[in-house]
Amino acid sequence: MPKGAKKGGHKGRMRTYTSPEEIDAQIKAEKEKSKVEDDEVERDEQAEPKSPHSGSEESDDEEYQQKRKGVEGLIDIENPNRVAQKSKKVSQLEVEGPRQLTRREREEIEKQKAKERYMKMHLAGKTEQAKADLARLAIIRKQREEAARKKEEERKAKEAAAAIPRGMQSLSLNK
Repeated sequence: MPKGAKKGGHKGRMRTYTSPEEIDAQIKAEKEKSKVEDDEVERDEQAEPKSPHSGSEESDDEEYQQKRKGVEGLIDIENPNRVAQKSKKVSQLEVEGPRQLTRREREEIEKQKAKERYMKMHLAGKTEQAKADLARLAIIRKQREEAARKKEEERKAKEAAAAIPRGMQSLSLNK
């Protein structure tokens, strides 16, 4: 067993629980503290009436100031990388304006156009692959024509050979 290690572990230790009276006291203290803060805010609002042209930006800033906790309230940090989310109204959105395509979308469109151009040239017989296919096709057609011609000649030869013995048989019967 290593030095300083105790037998058992954290599970066997005695646990302490807060009593219900302590919890009630904490809740009451928090409520009183929030009431005091609300009263201070109301006094500030009465002392400084808002101008009629004040927008929602000021109230957002005030809410943000109230939500700051700890040292954040003391130090004012301006982060240039932090972009505040500005909500736009539907009337402010530019729906009709031309939308810029992303690089991937542009590349995809260019790829489709190049494929269509290639297919048109291929069908017209102007590409290397189309020329090779047409040459192969011409060779195959020639071979098939020769094979058909040979078959026809063989069939005629067989008919002629079959006609000769029949003619001989008919001659011999007539005698």
